[in-house]
Amino acid sequence: MSKIRINRGKLKVVNLGLESFATNIVSAGHDAIQVAWKPPLDIDRGLRQKIASRKDEITAANQESLKLIQAGKPMLVGMGIARDLIPGMHENLILHAGPPITWDRMCGPMKGAILGALMYEGRADSPEAAEKLASSGEISYAPCHEHDSIGPMAGIISPSMPVFIIQNESFGNFCYATQNEGLGKVLRYGAFSPEVIERLKWMENVMYPILKSAIESLGKIDLQSLIAQALHMGDEVHNRNRAGTSLLIRQLAPALLKTMKKVEDTTAVLNFINGNDHFFLNLSMPAAKAVLDAARNVPKSSLVVVMSRNGTDFGIQLSGTGNKWFTGPALVPDALYFPGYSKADANPDIGDSAITETAGWGGFAIAAAPAIVQFVGGNATDALNYTLSMYEICHGESGKYQIPALDFRGTPLGIDVIKVVENNLSPIIDTGVAHKDPGVGQVGAGVVNAPLEPFVKAYQALADLII
Repeated sequence: MSKIRINRGKLKVVNLGLESFATNIVSAGHDAIQVAWKPPLDIDRGLRQKIASRKDEITAANQESLKLIQAGKPMLVGMGIARDLIPGMHENLILHAGPPITWDRMCGPMKGAILGALMYEGRADSPEAAEKLASSGEISYAPCHEHDSIGPMAGIISPSMPVFIIQNESFGNFCYATQNEGLGKVLRYGAFSPEVIERLKWMENVMYPILKSAIESLGKIDLQSLIAQALHMGDEVHNRNRAGTSLLIRQLAPALLKTMKKVEDTTAVLNFINGNDHFFLNLSMPAAKAVLDAARNVPKSSLVVVMSRNGTDFGIQLSGTGNKWFTGPALVPDALYFPGYSKADANPDIGDSAITETAGWGGFAIAAAPAIVQFVGGNATDALNYTLSMYEICHGESGKYQIPALDFRGTPLGIDVIKVVENNLSPIIDTGVAHKDPGVGQVGAGVVNAPLEPFVKAYQALADLII
């Protein structure tokens, strides 16, 4: 009998276990490929069986949810003041990012932004007076998401703030968002110095009426088209919005000239937008929410329609579980920090801007934005791998938003909580980082994986509902 020799040539290994096994093989001079696989999360067997027994019904529900998302068409249709437009807004209400939270549990940046908002509203003349009012019980707090609105980072919206009006033209629902202030020491990062309040007042008294007139002159602006183009031009419309902002200026400029009353004011507005690459973020976010809100309340659907953070908790909502929040502790991003700062200075992840990832943009489309990966810490290969991994937890792909580097493949769309649990793979989010103390502002930018706890809770709730 002949003997089979199994050690001919160079050893080649595919490793499914600990990454150190593959590292040791490579160190010994052989080839090894590490498979990015993890066992499913530890979920009660009975719950798994419930989900499995309704697989066809869940798949059909997810198809319906995805169809509603795909059909959405977000349009910028106007501007107004928060108290006049946002459902339920009143003089003693301040809206914030993320799931519900009380003053005593709020993080530093959110508290700082609320202090700034109260001074901006004329309700207090100092940070000390603002803090006394904020903690008195006289002021109510609620998530933007529960009032048809949305905000980056702390996400603060107070009654006097101007807001954009975005309508999902396909279904008629609306979403509202404030104007973007720029980077650095700004309200949304928890800063509340006099220069922050002065900028907000200029945005209310000068920029808002000028933009309002220009948008009214145009009638509407097709945000779907601008976002699709921006993805082809190097944006992912979360942390990089240079193309989106540039495309917006092209739309607005003729109308700004047509409706101009004071040359110096219109020039100042154009200079402000031109110098603020993130201006488009406050349009991409409500565009995403307007589209996703149309897919709410599809019975048995396991698709995520909200991911959001308040700097303390990370929360999600599912299409098939109504308006119920599922939460877990927010995580601190791995980031590139500005000189003089480190991870020790960072606040846990914060903001409604993860709605962009929920819609298939942001970290899910980071392969379309190779320039951003250096800003958030990484390289172009990392960007491709981030996006490719997100297809594993999504129900489908976008039919409207494409990634050139992937041969114009549609972005991953329709985060499926069941796939998140079964693949033990959480959504990736690229984000800005706020200092943990109020009043400081932004200290970096990076990437963070959503915590798995909210997805496990949502999975369990869905299993209980479908039987």
